[in-house]
Amino acid sequence: MPRIAVLDYGMGNLRSVEKALARVGAAPEITSDHERVRGADGVVLPGVGAFPEAMAAVRERGLDDLVRERVSAGVPTLGICLGMQLLFESSSEHEGARGIGLLEGRVAALGSNGLKLPQIGWNPVDWRRDSLLLDGLPQPCAFYHVHSFAPVPERAGDVLGTATYGADFVSAVERGRLWGVQFHPEKSGEHGLRLLAAFAAACSA
Repeated sequence: MPRIAVLDYGMGNLRSVEKALARVGAAPEITSDHERVRGADGVVLPGVGAFPEAMAAVRERGLDDLVRERVSAGVPTLGICLGMQLLFESSSEHEGARGIGLLEGRVAALGSNGLKLPQIGWNPVDWRRDSLLLDGLPQPCAFYHVHSFAPVPERAGDVLGTATYGADFVSAVERGRLWGVQFHPEKSGEHGLRLLAAFAAACSA
């Protein structure tokens, strides 16, 4: 039963993430305590809201440096929705802000070609390569998205999955033991739980 720290910086659907991780056999803990995070087998960075406000809250708690430290130590780390966006260098949302910077690239408004924003609903995600995170998932696989922005990675090799809403956008990324998903696995039924189970298994390895 891997211990997974769900980072609490005051923004995000923490309880639903916690419950979903517990359901797949992990031992999640919602925390911003640095030593508790350092003692965990994995880290989840959730998030709902606007990028600049989220980064201000993350920096205030010193979680940006802590996430960089844990990723550098090889600890499996998963960013969810806004948490995935925070892994990148910057965002143009509102007045703009710098991110944690673990992945090269920026976060930009969806090119929805006139479709309503925010985009709320299910999108098939096309997997661009194999990953242990995708164990048992179909190709493509539908997940629940709620967003107006999406990352634009500089490295094509970081892209794990893409989806379409008016135009293609990056919905999943991977570099080593760092993953990010634009969708909400905790709200995506059986397939979302399967993805979280694969992440928990990586934390146990």
